[in-house]
Amino acid sequence: MLIAIPDLLDATEVAAIRQSIDAAEWVDGNVTSGPQSALAKRNLQLPEDSDAARQAQQIVFGAVGKNPLFIAAALPQRIFPPLFNSYAGGQAFGTHVDNAIRIQKGTTFRVRSDLSMTVFLEDPDAYDGGELTVETSFGVQQVKLPAGHAVLYPSSSLHRVEPVTRGRRVASFFWIQSMVRDDAARQTLFDLDSSIQALASEVGQDHAAVIRLTGVYHNLLRRWADA
Repeated sequence: MLIAIPDLLDATEVAAIRQSIDAAEWVDGNVTSGPQSALAKRNLQLPEDSDAARQAQQIVFGAVGKNPLFIAAALPQRIFPPLFNSYAGGQAFGTHVDNAIRIQKGTTFRVRSDLSMTVFLEDPDAYDGGELTVETSFGVQQVKLPAGHAVLYPSSSLHRVEPVTRGRRVASFFWIQSMVRDDAARQTLFDLDSSIQALASEVGQDHAAVIRLTGVYHNLLRRWADA
């Protein structure tokens, strides 16, 4: 399941994040890498415990918490605090799979990485390259979205960031532990929920078919959810 989430952040929120993080001190991106990723990763990252990161995290947290498409697609149980990275001058992140468990630095908070999310913080015409390339069951898909837009995809998928050959690619990234661990089950629930919403817009929320299908959705969620 690869889902684009348009306008997760508005222009004011993007500007506030960039004002906070652009003035901060960046470090080698391998501070959060596992052994495999460290071999393929060349970028800069904002220290996750910095004041700038914490300020920017709150803006991203606020946006995902009120975005119905994100909630319907991810069915989030836990969200790892958003991180921020930068690519320029040929930097890239080779093909890899995200670590199954992510532990927040200096805490016992941990997340099973069911889903990965990238929030673009630079407009695509400001840099060349930098596409997020994800290998899916439907083939290879490349994603390069406007600032404020996001993409959600399985953490288990092979993916990479193509070399940035001009300009600077800035983004937020993080992981989500879903209430529904299985990607196929989560996709089924998302498709069912989307169909219910489309039907309800045509016949009304109180239509018998909408009520029955809503019951099917919740019974499946009850069967599959960890929470």
